[in-house]
Amino acid sequence: MKTSRSRLETIDRVFAGRVAVIQRRGGFRFALDSLLLARFVEAQARERIVDLGAGNGVIALSLAVLNRGVDLVGVELQAAMVERAERGAALNGVEERVSVIRADVRVVEEHLPPRSFDAAVCNPPYRPPRSGRVNPDHERLLARHEVEGGLADFVRAGAYLLRHRGRMCLVYPSERAVELFAVLRQHRLEPRRVRFVHSFAETPATLVLAEGVKGARTSLTVLPPLVIYRREDEYTDEMAGLLR
Repeated sequence: MKTSRSRLETIDRVFAGRVAVIQRRGGFRFALDSLLLARFVEAQARERIVDLGAGNGVIALSLAVLNRGVDLVGVELQAAMVERAERGAALNGVEERVSVIRADVRVVEEHLPPRSFDAAVCNPPYRPPRSGRVNPDHERLLARHEVEGGLADFVRAGAYLLRHRGRMCLVYPSERAVELFAVLRQHRLEPRRVRFVHSFAETPATLVLAEGVKGARTSLTVLPPLVIYRREDEYTDEMAGLLR
């Protein structure tokens, strides 16, 4: 017999079943962009990484499982998501390396010391507060709309938390790539590595994966485009490999 909690939640597995994520039915649920960001990060052994706007913990959990030598701290505003991410860490057996705090990235200095992380990851809200159809579900609203902080707030928090030459990796809509690069540079995070993501080879990019390095000199590497689908519902070989 299912408990009330099990009826309200799902356990979804990614990366060939290696990573389990607890999510609320009908609430905010991760999409492919979070998985792409987790694979874009070039984590190194013994690094300390902060996940800003951690949600249910999909990025932090994926990084912890796929890179066993790293420690992660998730920062998330919504209490229910913090609790699910914590249970997700225990479910994946990484609770000793993944912690999640309830905090607002706009005042992150009240919760974490400056220059205390080697890398930061972020899949920030990207829709203006009143753009398009506003989702009636509060959990989804805060995750996707810039209601409780926008791109500049998340980048500022990352710049504050990173050590010199620390890296911040983000995923963002490609149509706002120029804004993303400008905000990174405004906070002394020099764009150093960029990859555009296309649904199909012949279609325009929909996402951009970007890495900014704190205090670095200008030297941008534009990686080959990442194409998700060969045809409808069939991943390209590279995409299938990333998800494995």
